[in-house]
Amino acid sequence: MNPQKTIQNEGKLSGRGLFSGRDVKLFFKPADPDTGIVFVRRDLEPAVRIKVRPENVILRNRRSALQNGQACIETSEHCLAAISALDLDNLLIELDSEELPGFDGSSEEFFRTLQKCGIELQDAPQKPLVITESICITEEDKSIYALPTGDAHLSITFDLDYTQHTGIGRQVFSFEMSEQAYAHNLSRARTFALEAEARQMQALGIAPHLGPRDILVINSDGPIKNSYRYPDECVRHKIVDLIGDLRLTGRPVIGRIVAYKSGHALNQKLVARLVDSARRREREQAFSGKPLLDIRRIQRILPHRYPFLLVDKVVEIDGERWIKGIKNVTYNEQFFQGHFPGTPVMPGVLIIEALAQVCGLLFAQQLEHTGKLAVLLTMDGVKIRKSVTPGDQLILMAEVDKVRSRAAKCICTAMVSDQIVAEAQLKFMLVDDEV
Repeated sequence: MNPQKTIQNEGKLSGRGLFSGRDVKLFFKPADPDTGIVFVRRDLEPAVRIKVRPENVILRNRRSALQNGQACIETSEHCLAAISALDLDNLLIELDSEELPGFDGSSEEFFRTLQKCGIELQDAPQKPLVITESICITEEDKSIYALPTGDAHLSITFDLDYTQHTGIGRQVFSFEMSEQAYAHNLSRARTFALEAEARQMQALGIAPHLGPRDILVINSDGPIKNSYRYPDECVRHKIVDLIGDLRLTGRPVIGRIVAYKSGHALNQKLVARLVDSARRREREQAFSGKPLLDIRRIQRILPHRYPFLLVDKVVEIDGERWIKGIKNVTYNEQFFQGHFPGTPVMPGVLIIEALAQVCGLLFAQQLEHTGKLAVLLTMDGVKIRKSVTPGDQLILMAEVDKVRSRAAKCICTAMVSDQIVAEAQLKFMLVDDEV
């Protein structure tokens, strides 16, 4: 396995948002193993962390965005493409506005700045998302395919069909991911807009600070008051956008992608399908072996007993960062006697309690927390998305967001099969067990 990577030194950038035109300062900082890519909105009080993962993706026109609560990060794709090209796993990106700087519409400033920061190998294995089954998504005349390969890298073929616009035409480009290939072939490729689109956006007050000399604005004769950096710059930039969007999976992607006229919305649908496929495969692999913690070992760690012990086994633990447990829901559960007779539904609060219990099992993996109880303090972002009924197997997943000597926070998700039934951000106080 390849080791995880972060940057050796901090880096900083400043500029104006591509769509908003607002000034923004951005700081790249190293992060610990298994942190992932995390944006931090320093302009908010308190600061808000927005992790790059599919659950945080929100729909935006002509760009990719992330959200945690009310805090957003706009136009993340060019930065994420540079991160992917450098194969970085863990990084904090602090900024004082909601939109990243746009520069000239390419990813070059992000790429060069991160290169100068240097790369540090970390003592943890990389966890790529390997495409193992073919996935096809089509909408009208657009399509995108994910295909398994025997190679250990990402390759992309993009067919950009603008045959009705003579300034662009039809462009096809294939690319195999490497730092050197990205620097030479993609990093300087800029975002583009047709002249009619640019006029419409400025009429709506979007990107009022930009003109044809700042980014590519294209009419039937080609760029207006500008020139192409590559003869096929438009399709190359589409691949930059696609690479950035694929990083929304929260992991490096390995496999082959073939796209025809795809954009951010279709790319993001592929991201969701890729993550669902990977999670299903990982669940199947986990369930095929012995549990890491059976009920007897769980009882040695948690003080809970019938009828309030809501974790039957733990099937996966990733160090001190992540855990996956199982609760088999049967009609014999005590709470079904009154919730509800004739229509048994597991109470949402008990699903959250089950998630809190797997968090306690995760904290117990650290020696300093052995013998401590995880007492639930607060619940944020709680969403009950689907009913859980007898016969369901509840999959309980928790990922550490922060942990200190006396407090901890986890991001939790409960699933049945491949559907999310509940999610929450849980905060705990870690107290000595006096029993």
